[in-house]
Amino acid sequence: MGGRGAIAAAAAVVAVVLSTAAPARAAATYVELNPATVQAGYLVGIRASCDDNTKPATVESEAFGEVKVYPQFDVLTAAVTVPADKVPRRYDVRLTCDGGGSATARLNVLEGGRPSEGPATGFGGMAGGGSGGLLVGGGLAAIAVGALLGVYTLRRRRAETA
Repeated sequence: MGGRGAIAAAAAVVAVVLSTAAPARAAATYVELNPATVQAGYLVGIRASCDDNTKPATVESEAFGEVKVYPQFDVLTAAVTVPADKVPRRYDVRLTCDGGGSATARLNVLEGGRPSEGPATGFGGMAGGGSGGLLVGGGLAAIAVGALLGVYTLRRRRAETA
């Protein structure tokens, strides 16, 4: 009798779990930016979702103007470049879906500009200054010494076994 009770309890638990399980894909309206912080003059990826992801939607912001996001792999996507002269600050980005839904995200724009040269961390910035020949010569010398030691070791082993 205990076995039947356990089976009935397990069946009841399974029925409750199956009846309250959430659907695999719940429809949600959202807009995501990648990266959410970017320097002026750089590219931002937009990923969005509406109730119906088979129709394009519109994303707009003072940071880059208006852009259409198009269906791709069950989401809406686009890429846009923030103009290089955009004032550094936080901008709202608004998604407007074809069916009337909307969502917002924030884009942080940093001051644009690119460094004129890399940081002084060693040979990287000095390689063109004549030290390249020294490095190549040292490498070739190390290979030659390794080869000579290998030949010497082989000859010595043969002499000991003979």
